[in-house]
Amino acid sequence: MDDRQTRKQLASDNNAGICPSTWRMISEANHGHAAAYGDDYWTKQAVQRFQALFGVDCSVFFVFNGTAGNALALASLCRPYEAVVCHRLAHIETDECSAPAFFGGGLRLLTGDGGGGKLTAEVVTEIVGRRDDVHFPAARVLSLTQATEAGTVYSLDELQQLTECARRHGLRVHMDGARLANAVATLGCSVQEMTVDCGVDVLCFGGTKNGMAVGDAVVFFDRELAAGFARRCKQAGQLASKMRFLSAPWVGMLDDGSWLDNARQANRCAARLEERLRALTEVEILFPRQANTLFVRFHEGVTQALYDRGWRFYVFQETGGARLMCSWDCDLETVDRFADDLRTILAERT
Repeated sequence: MDDRQTRKQLASDNNAGICPSTWRMISEANHGHAAAYGDDYWTKQAVQRFQALFGVDCSVFFVFNGTAGNALALASLCRPYEAVVCHRLAHIETDECSAPAFFGGGLRLLTGDGGGGKLTAEVVTEIVGRRDDVHFPAARVLSLTQATEAGTVYSLDELQQLTECARRHGLRVHMDGARLANAVATLGCSVQEMTVDCGVDVLCFGGTKNGMAVGDAVVFFDRELAAGFARRCKQAGQLASKMRFLSAPWVGMLDDGSWLDNARQANRCAARLEERLRALTEVEILFPRQANTLFVRFHEGVTQALYDRGWRFYVFQETGGARLMCSWDCDLETVDRFADDLRTILAERT
């Protein structure tokens, strides 16, 4: 029996396949031999593309996934007795199995709350000021997620306020950009405006969730902070021997703009989903939909009824609702089919 599941779902953008530009560049990079461990044509070209994209002479490293990127980046910014300030819904807090603490030799996460998954300067100041004694870890890094785990997007003004707050308190700024492309598509700004111009020190730029098979980029805008990072990657098993297959897809996506086109398509489908679900009074939308994610709360039994119809999505205890995620290959037909099934289920229950 063939149990392959090819139907498009709203469960995760990790479930989607590889976009055409990524597939094409992997195939192109597959010809002949190339130097290992990043000393190859494709990796050098990818680094140049990132430097051009951000308009600075940044240091760029390619790792297998976002958890490794975040954990290693934070470990490079913190000493073991220091701490990272983040939102309570941040991926580094809820979904990375203490990887930052593991790779950071015991570094601590100090969490705070904020509407729509966002931190504010007031919350950051409160966290930093909780304690200032030798018995408690000193805050050293502010970690921001863009787009957030709640599907919202920090505006450029909000980012600027937060990074200025971080500087006042002597904090470096790390950005978890697993869905950075979706945030850029939402605001219509440049990726440089969202990162370099806002004072971000280190960015983990997500590729896996935006059409790649595997691989995220860790970008240090302050090259001095990247000292020793290559060895961190090697020690953590994140230095790919055949690095060209992690870096070449970035060349393709940055050259043809598909990194942004993919995000726009995902956002477009999420906007349609929001429109359809707002018309259903029995469905509660939990956070403003600002990227490719919609969090909703269904009445009892509706989730199982959707599962019974073949739909798959996640329910998160932290948010108290179901997450509906539109990936780069989502289409309006899929969104409408889900909304139609949901409307039918609700009608049957009245």
